[in-house]
Amino acid sequence: PEADAAVVPVPEEQPGHRVGVGPWEGPLPEGDHWDPELLANGDTRNVVDEYRYWKHEAIVADLDSRRHRFHVAIENWQHDLNIGSVVRTANAFMAKEVHIIGRRRWNRRGAMVTDRYQHVRHHPTVEEFVAWAQGEGLRIVGIDNFPDSVPLETYDLPADCVLVFGQEGPGLTPEVHEAADATLSIAQFGSTRSINASAAAAIAMHAWVRRHVFSQKV
Repeated sequence: PEADAAVVPVPEEQPGHRVGVGPWEGPLPEGDHWDPELLANGDTRNVVDEYRYWKHEAIVADLDSRRHRFHVAIENWQHDLNIGSVVRTANAFMAKEVHIIGRRRWNRRGAMVTDRYQHVRHHPTVEEFVAWAQGEGLRIVGIDNFPDSVPLETYDLPADCVLVFGQEGPGLTPEVHEAADATLSIAQFGSTRSINASAAAAIAMHAWVRRHVFSQKV
């Protein structure tokens, strides 16, 4: 079963599926990070085993102590349904923050509650986002299939950067394209002109992890 099965109710007629963990068995553990209610009643949240029974704020604090240096941004002018999946993937790859450019409201369904553990920042306009990124010393790296795009597979991603993705369909806006320090494309070999924005985000984030966590050269 998928890793998120712990937070999705499973019908009783499907035997063999376990939803989270039950109440703590044995002597109660000591430490401020433990949640007394979860210890007593069980933990069905979508978290790795390391964080079972932990308080929410304790999990966030631990993640904050080890987050990676890259950020992720996605444009949101038409309530893009990919944003939730991008947030979930950003949590999995420990992005520093996720940035929503455009409309503040976004569809959280695909995030599978991971947005509770991921810092999400809103920027009403591209100009405000660019000013923020430059003020933080982050290189803006757009991901899209432009004629001037460099292959992601041959590009040495900087450690301090923000990976920016456009909406499904139109892709990155001209404003982001112009402001980007680099725009990268993802190699494709079939008939489709582009891949899903959330899939592209996952590929780009993993490329950063391979380069800066596992020290793999391009």
